[in-house]
Amino acid sequence: MTGTNGASDVIDSPDRSVADHVHRYLATDGRDGYLEGGVPNLVLTVTGRRSGRRYRTGLFYGTDGDRYVLVASGSAITDTHPSWYLNLAANPEVEVQIKGERFAATARTASGEERTRLWRLMTTLAPVFHSYAAESRREIPVVVLERTAS
Repeated sequence: MTGTNGASDVIDSPDRSVADHVHRYLATDGRDGYLEGGVPNLVLTVTGRRSGRRYRTGLFYGTDGDRYVLVASGSAITDTHPSWYLNLAANPEVEVQIKGERFAATARTASGEERTRLWRLMTTLAPVFHSYAAESRREIPVVVLERTAS
């Protein structure tokens, strides 16, 4: 499915519920879909590592100062990283929309003590990440987004 709102060059998540969520979010500048289960959501657009095409998904996020934090859990039980994560790991320049605000950011994977601290932040915000981690054999990446200077 291609994107809407003048972004036909963007491919939305293949998960219909995620794609529908993103469409509602974009159509209302986040008034519909910003909070899901009490957790804030953003829309992330990444560049495909092989195709070079743009892909869009909706994700829970937290904040750490002026940085945004994501968890690359994928869907519940999976031993592979989600495609959006693999794409931003290869191409860290991303686009973000939070409510009606759109901006460019650079992504990186947290490690060591920073990852531990941010994992704790995100599992407090969205306890479901604990069950995802318990059911996966991989360490779930924690991603930090930093705004790119305009």
